Amino acid sequence: MKIALLNDTHCGIRNSSEIFMDNATDFYSKIFFPYLLENNINHIVHLGDYYENRKYINFKSLNHNRKVFLSKLREYKITMDIIPGNHDVFYKNTNDLNALKELLGHYMNEVHIVMEPTVMEYGSLKMALLPWINSENHDQSMSFIKNCKADIMGAHLELNGFDMMKGVPSHGGLDPALFKRFEMVLTGHYHTKSTKGNIHYLGNQMEFMWSDAHDPKYFHILDTETRELTPILNPFTLYQRIIYDDRNQDYNNFDVSICDKKFVKIVVINKQDLFTFDRFVDRIQDRPIHELKIAENFNEFMGNQIDDEAVTMEDTGEMLDDYIEATDTDLDKDKLKVNMRNLLTEAQTLEIS
Repeated sequence: MKIALLNDTHCGIRNSSEIFMDNATDFYSKIFFPYLLENNINHIVHLGDYYENRKYINFKSLNHNRKVFLSKLREYKITMDIIPGNHDVFYKNTNDLNALKELLGHYMNEVHIVMEPTVMEYGSLKMALLPWINSENHDQSMSFIKNCKADIMGAHLELNGFDMMKGVPSHGGLDPALFKRFEMVLTGHYHTKSTKGNIHYLGNQMEFMWSDAHDPKYFHILDTETRELTPILNPFTLYQRIIYDDRNQDYNNFDVSICDKKFVKIVVINKQDLFTFDRFVDRIQDRPIHELKIAENFNEFMGNQIDDEAVTMEDTGEMLDDYIEATDTDLDKDKLKVNMRNLLTEAQTLEIS
């Protein structure tokens, strides 16, 4: 038996942006469901974060998701087991109130919500499904991890020492050693694909942020008999980063069509010919892109250029001031301090959801 694995699909991402909904449509209609139908796969295990916002959902997102995903489950006679992730639950200390129970009610023949740690049987495989761990279910979850009779675990875990996004490791969470008794642990939560030992972070299936740029996205197929885990690439991307260095590349013949229907960022390393650079930017802006950002080279502010001993950690504002003072730059440091203080004040007044 083969089952499909999804996780971190984040319905309603980016304030229910049409761009991201169209991208999800491409993934589900042109990649995901065609693969399942072609390979006679009729069951999905979703490892959490089906929805994006913990506190509300946009009706446009619900309508879109019903059309491109839930109605297809019914049409193709595909079933799905799903556990709540941290984005699916309203409160941080309990999973009881969650979007899955409130919003998937019309598809209960197709969708089974796994609210408690449970061992499921898929063919000959016993697979433990572990919902998001919080203060209310912590002890129950720890006991389940230690005592459940299962070969493989599927979960939504926050583990120490794994990349949260490409190149950015976590410095908190559970000890991965807790799960060493399992043949394989398959988990969502972190949005980049990585593997250490028996633990596999599957990564999100679609691009949502700039941190996803040029980080390949996959859904996965698990063979319950052979235990083979097969990643299937999603070729539909939304972000294009271009490193601009005209000392090493001729941009007059650069194929700017790679920017079509993308968020584009030009990172400028060297810009010796201003006319060529302006012409290159104009060519990109003439394409059907979503957005263009240009990032100049700020090497002088990189960590290895800073006198670390001059930076204190007593207060965020003071730390910013110290960091600027320790920077070797010809820019007006007082103006930099004022601008950074203003940004800090603005950030602190933002509502945290």
